[in-house]
Amino acid sequence: MTQQTSPRRPYHHGDLRRAILTTALDVIATDGPSALSLRDLARRAGVSHAAPAHHFRDRTGLLTAIAAEGFGLLATALIEAADLRDAGVRYVRFAREHPAHFQVMFTPELLRTDDLELTTARALAGDALRGAVSLVHPEELGIDTRMAGVAAWSLAHGFATLLLSHNLDGPVGDQDAEEVFRTLATSCSATQPERASRTPPERASRANLERTAADA
Repeated sequence: MTQQTSPRRPYHHGDLRRAILTTALDVIATDGPSALSLRDLARRAGVSHAAPAHHFRDRTGLLTAIAAEGFGLLATALIEAADLRDAGVRYVRFAREHPAHFQVMFTPELLRTDDLELTTARALAGDALRGAVSLVHPEELGIDTRMAGVAAWSLAHGFATLLLSHNLDGPVGDQDAEEVFRTLATSCSATQPERASRTPPERASRANLERTAADA
């Protein structure tokens, strides 16, 4: 009589995909994206080495899925911001809570940049940031909305990157990083009206010459 062996219990499609993503995020957070291997992830999940490829094709596909998920999470966080300063705080919070996503999202050489899921999620995050920028009427400062968005993104992204790489351990210390950023953003925005109201040097010089000529 032939002994029957029970087949391996199949993973639910969504469960395995989520398990691979979660494990990959843990690896990235600890050792960086370069340490990622589909074979290693399969071993950790207890499945055949080919199983992850059914969901992500290859390592690039997995990293692209992580980036797309990250931009989706970022868009959700930013769209609820009360104003531009709050959007910046939410950006920093996202980076602190999702450091592995943050590492991958802004490293295009690791990704399939034309992937539909990725481009859609990135566009949603960009729209959310532009929505927050539009609340401050950047045209009053002599710059267009796009450049105001670049400035706001640079401030939040630069702070978050320095924070995650421990370059701000000294200046920030035991202070709440989000409150430090909020104070920094407030300080920067407080100087903008003053700068916007100043007369450009060349116009001031011309006005002085005209007054001098009139007095003569």
